[in-house]
Amino acid sequence: MASTLQSSNKKSTYRAKIFAQMKVIFASRKFAISVVITSIFFGLATYSALTGAVSAEGADPLTILILLNVDLVLLLALGALLALRVNRLWNERRKGSIGSRLHSRMLTLFGLVAATPAVVVAVFSISFFNFGLEAWFNERVVTAFQRSRAVASAYIKDHQEFIKADVLSIAAAINRTDVEITANFSDFSKLLNSLADERSVSEAIVIRRDGKVLASTKLSFLLTFDSLSNNFLEQASRGEIIIATSDSSDRVRALARLDNIPGTFVYIGRFVDREVLEHLERVTIAVNEYEALQSKSSNIQIIFTLLYLMVALLLLFVAIWIGMMFANRLVREISDLVVAAEKVRAGDLTTRVSEGVEGDEIGSLNRAFNRMTSQLQRQRKDLINANQQLDERRRFTETVLLGVSSGVIGLDQNRKIFIPNRAALDLLMAQPDELIGLMINNVLPEFMPLMEDLQDSQQTMVQDQIRINRKGRVRTLLVRMNAQKERHTTLGYVVTFDDITELVNAQRAAAWSDVARRIAHEIKNPLTPIQLSAERLKRKFLSDIDKDKDIFAMCTETIVRQVASIRSMVDEFSTFARMPAPVRERVNIAELIKGVVSMHRLATPQIEFTTTPMEDAIHVSCDHKQFSQAINNLILNAIDAVEHLPDSGRSPKKIDVKLVRIGTTELELMVEDNGCGLPKQLIDRLVEPYITTRDKGTGLGLAIVKKIIEDHGGVLNLNDRPGGGASISLRFPIDNMTGISKNTP
Repeated sequence: MASTLQSSNKKSTYRAKIFAQMKVIFASRKFAISVVITSIFFGLATYSALTGAVSAEGADPLTILILLNVDLVLLLALGALLALRVNRLWNERRKGSIGSRLHSRMLTLFGLVAATPAVVVAVFSISFFNFGLEAWFNERVVTAFQRSRAVASAYIKDHQEFIKADVLSIAAAINRTDVEITANFSDFSKLLNSLADERSVSEAIVIRRDGKVLASTKLSFLLTFDSLSNNFLEQASRGEIIIATSDSSDRVRALARLDNIPGTFVYIGRFVDREVLEHLERVTIAVNEYEALQSKSSNIQIIFTLLYLMVALLLLFVAIWIGMMFANRLVREISDLVVAAEKVRAGDLTTRVSEGVEGDEIGSLNRAFNRMTSQLQRQRKDLINANQQLDERRRFTETVLLGVSSGVIGLDQNRKIFIPNRAALDLLMAQPDELIGLMINNVLPEFMPLMEDLQDSQQTMVQDQIRINRKGRVRTLLVRMNAQKERHTTLGYVVTFDDITELVNAQRAAAWSDVARRIAHEIKNPLTPIQLSAERLKRKFLSDIDKDKDIFAMCTETIVRQVASIRSMVDEFSTFARMPAPVRERVNIAELIKGVVSMHRLATPQIEFTTTPMEDAIHVSCDHKQFSQAINNLILNAIDAVEHLPDSGRSPKKIDVKLVRIGTTELELMVEDNGCGLPKQLIDRLVEPYITTRDKGTGLGLAIVKKIIEDHGGVLNLNDRPGGGASISLRFPIDNMTGISKNTP
C-alpha cells in the first residue's frame, strides 16, 4: 500500500514538472514567434498541395493528410498560446494591474476587426468557388468534351475503314495474279509496289507464316512479321481482316490472308498526320482529366472549404496576436513609468524612462519624471560627496601603503597602532589583529628608546638601526619615526622601517674580508723565516747543547708546530678573502658526497655515519673542489658538535647525510647530527665571519660554505633538528650546464 502511494506521488510530481515546463515553453516569446512562422510555412505548403489536388492526377492523399494534421496541431498551438495570454491578462485584470483593462479592450477590438473580414472573405470565397465549380461541370462543357472525343474516335475509325478496304483490294488483286509472277520476288515486289501506289499505301509486304518475305514495297523496312501476335495470325488465317493500331505509332496497319498462296498474308500500313494524332491525344487527356475532376468535385469542395476555414482561423489568431502586441506597446510606457517609480521608492535614483516624441502626453509625463529623479539624484550626491572624499583619501592612503616596500605603521597621539601595511606585517611576522588597536610599547618594545628620543628632542624625525627577534629570526631594521604636529600638538606618528639585515651582513663580510686579506698578507710573510730559523737552530745547536737539551728541542718543535698552525689559520683567512670564482664542470654529486662521508667514517670510527639511500648518478654543474670543501666543512662542524657532548646517558653519536630532490630542478643536501644544537642567540650570525662557539675555531667554516653555495646559485639554511641537534641544508640547482661541453666527464 505504501509503495503504491509512493509511486502515485512520484507520478503526480512528474506530471506537475512536465506541466510547469510546458507552461514555461508556451510563455516564451521565441516559441510563439516560431509557431507563427511555422504556421505560415505549413499554410503555404498546404495551399500548394491542395492546388495540386485539382489536377487529374491529384496530390498524394497521405501528404495532404499529414499537412492537414500539422496545420491542426499548429492551430491548436496558436490557440493554446492565445488562451495562455488571455488567461494571464484575465488574472492581471482581476488583480487590478495597470494596463490590463486597456489590454482587454484592445484584444476585443482587434478580435472583432479581424473576425469580421475573415468570415466575410471565407463566405464569399466558398460561394465563389462553388459557383465556379458548378460552371466547370455544366452540361454544355460536358457535351463539348464528349463531342471532341467522338470526333477523335471517328477520325481514327475512318482511317481503319479505309485501310481495311485497301488491304482487301490488294489481296484480291494478288489472288488474281498468275502464279509465275508471285513465284519471282522481283516481279512480285513490282506488282506490290504498283498496287500500293494506286491506293496511297505507305508500306506493304507479302509474308509467309514462317516469317519469310515474298514481296515488299520500297518503304516497308519498318514493317516486320515480329510485330504481329499469334492471335492476329490465327484470326487472319480464318479469313478475318486484322486492323493493328498503337497509341505511340503514327500509322494504321491491316493484315489479310492470300487465297492463291496458302499460308501467306499481305500486311500494309498508311501514315497518319502526327499533328492530328497529338491533337487527338491532348483531347483524350483533357477529357480524362475533366472526368476525373468531375468525379472528385465533392472532395474538392470539402478540401477547399477546410482550407478557407483554416486561413480564416489563422487570420483571426494572427490579428488577435497583433492586437495583443499593439496593446502591449501602448501600455508599456505606463508600465515602465510605474516600475521606475517603484525603483525610485527603493532608492535607485538613476532610473530613467524613455521620453518619447515631442507633443505626446505620456512623453511629457515621462520627461517630468526624469527631471524629478535627476534633481533627487543631485541632492543625494551633494549630501554624500563629503563622505566620498574622506573615503577616497583613506583608500588612497591604503593604496600608497600597499605599494611601499618599506614597513609603515600609523600611530595615533596615544601611540596606539591604527594602520600597518602589508610589508610591516611581513617584516614583523604578525597578523593585522596582532597589531591594530595595541600600544606600540607592547608590540614593539625595541622601538621605544627611539620613540623617547623623538619626544624628548625638538625634531620631527629620528632614525636608528634596531635589532629585533621575531619567532627565532633576528633582523636588523633601519627605523625612522616622524611626528605629525600642528601648533605644538602631536596628532600622531608614522613609523617606517626597512630590513637591512642582508646589507649589514654584506658590509660586515666585506669588512672582514678586507681584514682577513690584510692579516694574511702581514702574518704570512714572517712565518716562513720564523719556521726556517727554528729548524736551523735545532739542527745546528742541538748537538752542542749539553744542559737542558730536551727543553731546547721541545721549544724549537713548539715554534715549528705553532708556525704551522698559524699558517693554516692564515690559509683560511686567504681562502675567505680571495674565494676564486667557481670553475663549473659536470660532477656526480652523489659520488662526491659518498667519498667525503667515507673519508670521515674512517677517520672517526666512534661516530655512526648514515647516508640516506640516494641515486647512483646525479649530475650537477659545480666546482668539484669548492663543493667538496663545503661538504667537508659541514661534516667537520657536525663531528665537533657530537664530540663535545658527554658520552654517559646518551644515544650513539650519529651524523646523517641526505640528498633529496626538490621538484625537477633542485637538490637539497642535509647534514643532521644529534649534538649540542645551534645557539639560539647566534643562529642568525653563525654564517658571519669569526662567529664561532668553539674554543679553537676561526668562525670561517660556515662563512666559506655560504659563499660557495651562493656562488653556485644555492641557499644555506640553519635549523634545529627535532629531538636535539642541528640540521644544516644546502639547496642548489640540479644542472646548469651553460657553457659546459656535454662530453665533459
